[in-house]
Amino acid sequence: MGLVFDSEYQAHIKYFQRRMFELFLTFAKIGLFTIGGGYAMIPLIKQTVVDEKQWASEEELMDLIAVAQSCPGVFAVNISVFIGYRMKRLPGAVMSALGAALPSFLIILCIAFFFREFRDNPVVARIFKGIRPAVAALIAVPVFKMAHTAKINIYTIWIPIVSALGIWMLGISPIYIILLAALGGYSYGLLKK
Repeated sequence: MGLVFDSEYQAHIKYFQRRMFELFLTFAKIGLFTIGGGYAMIPLIKQTVVDEKQWASEEELMDLIAVAQSCPGVFAVNISVFIGYRMKRLPGAVMSALGAALPSFLIILCIAFFFREFRDNPVVARIFKGIRPAVAALIAVPVFKMAHTAKINIYTIWIPIVSALGIWMLGISPIYIILLAALGGYSYGLLKK
Protein backbone atom coordinates (compact mmCIF):
# COMPACT_ATOMS: atom_id res chain seq x y z
CA MET A 1 0.00 0.00 0.00
CA GLY A 2 2.80 2.42 0.92
CA LEU A 3 4.72 1.58 -2.25
CA VAL A 4 1.74 2.35 -4.50
CA PHE A 5 1.14 5.64 -2.74
CA ASP A 6 4.82 6.57 -2.99
CA SER A 7 5.02 5.78 -6.71
CA GLU A 8 1.80 7.71 -7.45
CA TYR A 9 3.08 10.62 -5.39
CA GLN A 10 6.45 10.54 -7.19
CA ALA A 11 4.69 10.44 -10.57
CA HIS A 12 2.55 13.43 -9.56
CA ILE A 13 5.62 15.36 -8.41
CA LYS A 14 7.46 14.62 -11.67
CA TYR A 15 4.43 15.71 -13.73
CA PHE A 16 4.16 18.92 -11.68
CA GLN A 17 7.88 19.64 -12.14
CA ARG A 18 7.63 19.05 -15.90
CA ARG A 19 4.66 21.45 -16.15
CA MET A 20 6.53 24.10 -14.12
CA PHE A 21 9.57 23.73 -16.36
CA GLU A 22 7.34 23.87 -19.45
CA LEU A 23 5.72 27.13 -18.26
CA PHE A 24 9.12 28.63 -17.44
CA LEU A 25 10.67 27.55 -20.74
CA THR A 26 7.67 28.68 -22.81
CA PHE A 27 7.75 32.21 -21.43
CA ALA A 28 11.55 32.33 -21.41
CA LYS A 29 11.49 31.61 -25.17
CA ILE A 30 8.83 34.26 -25.70
CA GLY A 31 10.83 36.75 -23.63
CA LEU A 32 14.09 35.90 -25.35
CA PHE A 33 12.88 36.12 -28.94
CA THR A 34 10.69 39.20 -28.69
CA ILE A 35 12.18 42.60 -29.42
CA GLY A 36 10.11 45.69 -28.74
CA GLY A 37 8.43 45.05 -25.42
CA GLY A 38 5.21 43.49 -24.23
CA TYR A 39 2.93 44.39 -27.12
CA ALA A 40 5.39 42.97 -29.63
CA MET A 41 5.06 39.69 -27.70
CA ILE A 42 1.36 39.30 -28.47
CA PRO A 43 1.77 37.45 -31.81
CA LEU A 44 4.26 35.01 -30.27
CA ILE A 45 2.11 34.55 -27.15
CA LYS A 46 -0.94 33.87 -29.33
CA GLN A 47 0.95 31.42 -31.52
CA THR A 48 2.38 29.56 -28.53
CA VAL A 49 -0.41 29.73 -25.95
CA VAL A 50 -3.46 29.54 -28.25
CA ASP A 51 -2.35 27.77 -31.43
CA GLU A 52 0.37 25.36 -30.26
CA LYS A 53 -0.22 24.57 -26.59
CA GLN A 54 -3.97 25.35 -26.54
CA TRP A 55 -3.76 26.68 -22.99
CA ALA A 56 -6.39 29.32 -23.83
CA SER A 57 -8.78 30.22 -26.63
CA GLU A 58 -8.27 33.37 -28.67
CA GLU A 59 -11.15 35.06 -26.83
CA GLU A 60 -9.73 34.08 -23.43
CA LEU A 61 -6.32 35.41 -24.45
CA MET A 62 -7.91 38.68 -25.50
CA ASP A 63 -9.60 38.98 -22.09
CA LEU A 64 -6.29 38.21 -20.37
CA ILE A 65 -4.56 40.85 -22.51
CA ALA A 66 -7.20 43.42 -21.53
CA VAL A 67 -6.73 42.64 -17.84
CA ALA A 68 -2.92 42.60 -18.15
CA GLN A 69 -3.00 46.03 -19.82
CA SER A 70 -5.08 47.51 -17.05
CA CYS A 71 -2.88 46.18 -14.23
CA PRO A 72 0.18 48.04 -13.00
CA GLY A 73 3.51 46.62 -14.01
CA VAL A 74 5.16 45.23 -17.11
CA PHE A 75 2.66 43.89 -19.64
CA ALA A 76 4.74 40.83 -20.56
CA VAL A 77 5.08 39.77 -16.93
CA ASN A 78 1.40 40.46 -16.23
CA ILE A 79 0.17 38.31 -19.12
CA SER A 80 2.59 35.51 -18.21
CA VAL A 81 1.38 35.61 -14.60
CA PHE A 82 -2.26 35.32 -15.66
CA ILE A 83 -1.59 32.42 -18.01
CA GLY A 84 0.67 30.66 -15.49
CA TYR A 85 -1.92 31.12 -12.74
CA ARG A 86 -4.61 29.76 -15.02
CA MET A 87 -2.50 26.66 -15.65
CA LYS A 88 -1.03 25.87 -12.23
CA ARG A 89 -2.15 28.54 -9.78
CA LEU A 90 0.56 30.35 -7.75
CA PRO A 91 3.52 28.10 -8.68
CA GLY A 92 2.59 28.43 -12.36
CA ALA A 93 2.30 32.20 -12.05
CA VAL A 94 5.74 32.43 -10.43
CA MET A 95 7.44 30.19 -13.00
CA SER A 96 5.79 31.99 -15.93
CA ALA A 97 6.76 35.40 -14.56
CA LEU A 98 10.36 34.29 -14.02
CA GLY A 99 10.47 32.87 -17.53
CA ALA A 100 9.12 36.09 -19.07
CA ALA A 101 11.35 38.43 -17.06
CA LEU A 102 14.65 36.57 -16.85
CA PRO A 103 15.78 36.85 -20.51
CA SER A 104 15.15 40.62 -20.59
CA PHE A 105 16.86 41.06 -17.24
CA LEU A 106 19.96 39.15 -18.37
CA ILE A 107 20.11 40.96 -21.72
CA ILE A 108 19.79 44.38 -20.06
CA LEU A 109 22.42 43.37 -17.51
CA CYS A 110 24.84 42.48 -20.34
CA ILE A 111 24.03 45.68 -22.23
CA ALA A 112 24.58 47.76 -19.10
CA PHE A 113 27.88 45.98 -18.49
CA PHE A 114 29.18 46.74 -22.00
CA PHE A 115 27.25 49.98 -22.66
CA ARG A 116 30.22 52.33 -22.36
CA GLU A 117 32.10 50.43 -25.02
CA PHE A 118 29.45 50.57 -27.77
CA ARG A 119 27.11 53.47 -26.96
CA ASP A 120 28.74 55.74 -29.57
CA ASN A 121 29.24 53.00 -32.17
CA PRO A 122 27.54 54.07 -35.44
CA VAL A 123 26.91 50.44 -36.46
CA VAL A 124 24.94 49.80 -33.27
CA ALA A 125 22.96 53.03 -33.80
CA ARG A 126 22.06 51.95 -37.36
CA ILE A 127 21.02 48.49 -36.15
CA PHE A 128 18.60 50.01 -33.67
CA LYS A 129 17.28 52.40 -36.32
CA GLY A 130 16.57 49.38 -38.54
CA ILE A 131 14.79 47.51 -35.77
CA ARG A 132 12.28 50.32 -35.06
CA PRO A 133 10.03 49.80 -38.13
CA ALA A 134 9.94 46.06 -37.53
CA VAL A 135 8.85 46.64 -33.94
CA ALA A 136 6.11 49.01 -35.14
CA ALA A 137 4.83 46.25 -37.44
CA LEU A 138 5.00 43.69 -34.62
CA ILE A 139 2.78 45.98 -32.56
CA ALA A 140 0.38 46.85 -35.42
CA VAL A 141 -0.43 43.27 -36.43
CA PRO A 142 -1.90 42.22 -33.05
CA VAL A 143 -3.88 45.47 -32.90
CA PHE A 144 -5.72 44.54 -36.10
CA LYS A 145 -6.16 40.92 -35.00
CA MET A 146 -7.48 42.04 -31.60
CA ALA A 147 -9.91 44.40 -33.34
CA HIS A 148 -11.23 41.45 -35.33
CA THR A 149 -11.50 39.24 -32.22
CA ALA A 150 -13.20 42.07 -30.29
CA LYS A 151 -15.79 42.22 -33.07
CA ILE A 152 -15.17 45.90 -33.73
CA ASN A 153 -17.47 46.97 -36.52
CA ILE A 154 -18.80 50.09 -38.21
CA TYR A 155 -20.87 50.94 -35.11
CA THR A 156 -18.07 50.48 -32.54
CA ILE A 157 -14.98 51.66 -34.44
CA TRP A 158 -15.35 55.11 -32.90
CA ILE A 159 -14.52 53.78 -29.41
CA PRO A 160 -10.85 52.88 -30.02
CA ILE A 161 -10.38 55.90 -32.29
CA VAL A 162 -11.74 58.37 -29.72
CA SER A 163 -9.80 56.61 -26.96
CA ALA A 164 -6.50 56.78 -28.89
CA LEU A 165 -7.06 60.42 -29.84
CA GLY A 166 -7.96 61.29 -26.24
CA ILE A 167 -4.73 59.76 -24.98
CA TRP A 168 -2.54 61.10 -27.78
CA MET A 169 -3.92 64.59 -28.47
CA LEU A 170 -5.56 65.56 -25.20
CA GLY A 171 -3.17 63.79 -22.84
CA ILE A 172 -5.96 61.91 -21.04
CA SER A 173 -4.57 59.20 -18.79
CA PRO A 174 -5.17 55.66 -20.09
CA ILE A 175 -6.49 54.82 -16.63
CA TYR A 176 -9.44 57.16 -17.17
CA ILE A 177 -10.06 55.68 -20.61
CA ILE A 178 -10.08 52.15 -19.14
CA LEU A 179 -12.41 53.18 -16.31
CA LEU A 180 -14.73 54.99 -18.74
CA ALA A 181 -14.75 51.98 -21.08
CA ALA A 182 -15.51 49.63 -18.18
CA LEU A 183 -18.36 51.87 -17.03
CA GLY A 184 -19.67 52.13 -20.60
CA GLY A 185 -19.53 48.37 -21.09
CA TYR A 186 -21.29 47.75 -17.79
CA SER A 187 -24.00 50.32 -18.64
CA TYR A 188 -24.46 48.85 -22.11
CA GLY A 189 -24.86 45.41 -20.56
CA LEU A 190 -27.55 46.71 -18.21
CA LEU A 191 -29.43 48.45 -21.03
CA LYS A 192 -29.26 45.38 -23.25
CA LYS A 193 -31.03 43.24 -20.61
